[in-house]
Amino acid sequence: DVLIALFGGFAGIIATSSKQKGNVIPGVAIATALMPPLCTAGYGLATLQFGFFFGAFYLFIINTVFIALATFIIVRFLHFPYKHLQNKRADKMAQRIVWIVVLLTLLPSLYFGYDMVEQNKFTKNANSFIAYEAHFTNDYLLNKKIDAKDKMITLVFGGKEITQEEIQLLKSQLKK
Repeated sequence: DVLIALFGGFAGIIATSSKQKGNVIPGVAIATALMPPLCTAGYGLATLQFGFFFGAFYLFIINTVFIALATFIIVRFLHFPYKHLQNKRADKMAQRIVWIVVLLTLLPSLYFGYDMVEQNKFTKNANSFIAYEAHFTNDYLLNKKIDAKDKMITLVFGGKEITQEEIQLLKSQLKK
């Protein structure tokens, strides 16, 4: 999400700073990066689903901050004139605030991204484990539930009763 917002911001400011002064690309960047999370946040708020609201609103903030950051970077790179604050101290403070906002937006995103990758990895490994290891003679798998967040696998088998030894043997295979 951060990269999409960053590249959308790059495309928008480059299109705006070109000789043709097109507004199609910035419009598309705004429409694709800002409107869907804002609409989802509105839906979450209207239906009192606060998980939807906070997740979508955080995505909206990510997109806003990183579109602005991309604009800031390109404006500086192209040496556009910019207004300095009256004293150097206030100027430095404004720059620090910009970078603090960027970091405060980026760090949770990195955490959530890492957590999502780990959960996907657990789900993939759990499915592989079930497919290749969770077999019992004269039994068949009726249901499986993989909870990647709590790192739990629940299997329901039909057929003969599974002994404790067989269960322990299967649990010992989990480490692989």
